[in-house]
Amino acid sequence: MTIQPHPNTPGMTVTCAVVTVSDTRTPDTDKSGQIIQQLLIDADHTVGAYTIIPDEPEQIQQQIELFSQKANLDAVIFNGGTGIAPRDTTYDAIEKLLEKTLPGFGELFRFLSYQEIGSRAIASRAVAGVYQDKLIFSLPGSSNAVRLGMEKLILPEITHLVSQIRK
Repeated sequence: MTIQPHPNTPGMTVTCAVVTVSDTRTPDTDKSGQIIQQLLIDADHTVGAYTIIPDEPEQIQQQIELFSQKANLDAVIFNGGTGIAPRDTTYDAIEKLLEKTLPGFGELFRFLSYQEIGSRAIASRAVAGVYQDKLIFSLPGSSNAVRLGMEKLILPEITHLVSQIRK
């Protein structure tokens, strides 16, 4: 059951950029990026950009800066690089830029993950917030995590959050 204290703006379409952070994935092997794009389209939103970048903090931040300048984009959804392995730098790169954070996103994501995978959920550093009037979401790279985050958190709230930023 989904509880919505505020109604979503009817018919509102959100335009998102999808960024996969990976040293090995290609457009053909990027199942998680494909899932994000398909779920956005199925929910009547628009994919305004899609790219795969290596797990390099400077490139992650450059991508955010680039997308923040695009007036047609409302949100950027990252996947990958949120763990604690040495090459997992997405959280660190994004968290430093966020002007406002949405702590509940990471908290709820880990809670929902815990229900599916148990205590391994503590290793997830999913994060969300706002940078230069763009919503930024960062999910783990696994397809199950992407589907969970999109279906349970991002898609139910994205139009409301974007409408709040536009006020």
